[in-house]
Amino acid sequence: MSTIDGCAHPPRAGAGRTVPALPLAIGAGLGVANVYYSQPILHLVQQAFVARPDAVGWLPTCTQLGYVAGLLLLAPLGDLVDRRRLIAAKALLLALALAASALAPDLPSLIAAGIVVGLLGSVGQDFVPLAVQLAPAERRGRVVGVVMSGFLIGILCSRTLGGMVAQAFDWRAVFGLAAVLMALTAAAAWRGLPALPPTVTGRYADLVLSLARLVRQHRTLRTAMTTQALLASSLGAFWSTLALALAGPPFALDAGPAGLFGLAGAAGALAAPLFGQLADRFGPRLAIRTGCALVIAAFAVMLAAPASLIAIGGGAALFDLGVMASMISHQTLIHGLDDAARSRLNGLIVTAAMVGVAAGTALGTWSFAHFGWRGVCTVGVLAGASALARSLADRHPA
Repeated sequence: MSTIDGCAHPPRAGAGRTVPALPLAIGAGLGVANVYYSQPILHLVQQAFVARPDAVGWLPTCTQLGYVAGLLLLAPLGDLVDRRRLIAAKALLLALALAASALAPDLPSLIAAGIVVGLLGSVGQDFVPLAVQLAPAERRGRVVGVVMSGFLIGILCSRTLGGMVAQAFDWRAVFGLAAVLMALTAAAAWRGLPALPPTVTGRYADLVLSLARLVRQHRTLRTAMTTQALLASSLGAFWSTLALALAGPPFALDAGPAGLFGLAGAAGALAAPLFGQLADRFGPRLAIRTGCALVIAAFAVMLAAPASLIAIGGGAALFDLGVMASMISHQTLIHGLDDAARSRLNGLIVTAAMVGVAAGTALGTWSFAHFGWRGVCTVGVLAGASALARSLADRHPA
């Protein structure tokens, strides 16, 4: 075992064990889904509390801010404590926060609970370094691919599930169901996951401060963070404007059919583990650049046929696949930089991706307002091309 600032790599626990990739994928998906349940039910929350649209909009915003804080402040704890205990504790506390959301008497209380939900929703990412720690090196990319597919499917399907439950019951039932699911996840993690020793010793403050040191120390990490942020910006641009584009001419679709395009993105996520195998066999950089090319191709097709629902559906599946393929390959790449810092490395690249999503959302909505759907597709093409150029510029092995 190494200290936080040390470079020695500890022995990898779990070597030779069968990795329960599918349960880990389910846990990752259920964990991150809590960050997005509020998005399709905002109009019901607004009606329930007789709130202004801008006021109720703080609920998903604060939940997302809490999630980013969780990635930076809580996810690194996986290097300092037993990951099984961390996942079980965060899942249980998340269930309590979701129960508080379901029982919130007013909008400020709901927003406050949402911050905690976002903070603890980072539990979804805790399953990734756990899978890496358990997986044999030769299967690491494949295992990460399966877990990250569950993660992305959780994001894409959370909006559909939240909308369906709210329509059948009410918005409080969404948080109530989520609380039950996370309580079950906590129990399953405690009973089903192996106990794993921490990989570093030291103080929590030093752990957080070491994040900056890791970024300075590893050129490959800096390249991965920049490349993934650029690719993730296409996610923000696309999904933040899709409903607006489909509501206008020539489609005139309401929110229900528009939400089904999330299933197209989920279909792309199901193919992402193939890129984990590609990374295992030929190295992650080839898979990363292939993912960049898929993003460019998807938005180029949508740009060429902006009035085609088939092009939009196929493009959603293709570019989601490209973004996720790159994320899986980047995680495979950076987790080999320092065995004792896997949770911190994972938190850093996911934080970079979230920053990219936020920037893409801002740029995408601006482009849609000024140039329509073609402007959004142009943003996607440029994001993929910039990411590819950044990746190709990195010729250093570490």
